[in-house]
Amino acid sequence: MRLALMSDIHGNIQALDACLHHARAQKAQRFAFLGDMVGYGADPDAVLERIMLLTEEGALVLKGNHDEMAVHPPAEVKNVGASTAAWTHNQLTPEQRDWLDALPLSAQLDKVLLVHASADGPELWRYVYDERAATASLDAAINGWAGVRYVFGGHVHEQSLYYRGSTASLMKFTPQPGVAVPVPSHRQWLATVGSVGQPRDGRPEAMYAVLDTERWQLTFHRVPYDHGAAAWAIRAAGLPHYFADRLEKGR
Repeated sequence: MRLALMSDIHGNIQALDACLHHARAQKAQRFAFLGDMVGYGADPDAVLERIMLLTEEGALVLKGNHDEMAVHPPAEVKNVGASTAAWTHNQLTPEQRDWLDALPLSAQLDKVLLVHASADGPELWRYVYDERAATASLDAAINGWAGVRYVFGGHVHEQSLYYRGSTASLMKFTPQPGVAVPVPSHRQWLATVGSVGQPRDGRPEAMYAVLDTERWQLTFHRVPYDHGAAAWAIRAAGLPHYFADRLEKGR
């Protein structure tokens, strides 16, 4: 099976549609959305409409921290991440909010564990940004879920791949877009699949990955999309221009 792994769409319908089109061209047979479908971007309702339809085809969907905030906006805005929560909340229908609220924080698919942030306390939204955090997440998954050899998440808005071979320590591998990486199950693997709707590595192209569970290969992808249109929609909606600017700069 070819499983398309997408995370951190953040209300960016232009990026989501581009990645869905690209994934279908890669012969993806199933989709997994790893959280943060809303927040920051101008089209949270359209994004959820697309994804909710895909669940009828067997798509797996997890809750992210921005999804949680959109359902339960904080009474006081204390950080940038919370600044669009109330606006997003008001764009969603009651049915969409109920659907988001009921989503799980993790899901197991045979040898694969899907999370938004870290498997080490998924509800704490820890960032897996280095070998130490990756080790904690992978260990929690291996010890807490029977048969798991792979952990896939998002949250950090960058693409990365870690693996454990014959030693206890993890090694980090820098993936190249479009190049299939063998990920055999005699090793243990953790990957962050990047952000569909808000890349932060200095490039504006959307990010996602495809896992081939027959060959056990993982391919990271970068997908050009009309980020100018996504930025214009943010400004037109009256949201902070900062979120539009960062789409254009990949920051």
